[in-house]
Amino acid sequence: MTREQLEHLIRAAVDVVADDVVVIGSQSVLGAFPDAPSTLLRSMEADMYPRARLEQADLIDGALGDGSPFHSSYGYYAHMVGPETPIAPAGWEERLVLVEVAIRGGVARAWCMEPHDLVVAKLAAGRERDIDFADDAVRHGLVALPVLKERAATLRPPHAALVAARLVGVAARARGS
Repeated sequence: MTREQLEHLIRAAVDVVADDVVVIGSQSVLGAFPDAPSTLLRSMEADMYPRARLEQADLIDGALGDGSPFHSSYGYYAHMVGPETPIAPAGWEERLVLVEVAIRGGVARAWCMEPHDLVVAKLAAGRERDIDFADDAVRHGLVALPVLKERAATLRPPHAALVAARLVGVAARARGS
């Protein structure tokens, strides 16, 4: 997914739910880094939810989700999630990165997960693709290991220890590259 595609999804989602949206997951990196390396942009879905009107969340999947006419037309889609979805560091919602996209008659707003918080959440999820994402984000200098360690320490057990251990591997691979 490109930043342009994410902005298109933001406009469409804000139109559907009549609210700002929060973008989490890998494509939220485009909030802070519009020209993020392609290795971080493999997914064709953006995980999102309405910022204040959570009861409208199902509308995102119906109108813009996997298999929707939007997906069929454009090849990318929105995936409805909620604020409870990520295993994220304490305070992550206060560090969201604002993306404003021009729309007819105003601005559509999306709040994207800050890259350090995103990488910690990816490491907490621990799937191979999440570890690869973390490795690439560190290798490309989008995040700093000391900040990742600080944020990981704010996770609840057992996630804090799991992420700390995974960060050791990320650091070792970063030194080896």
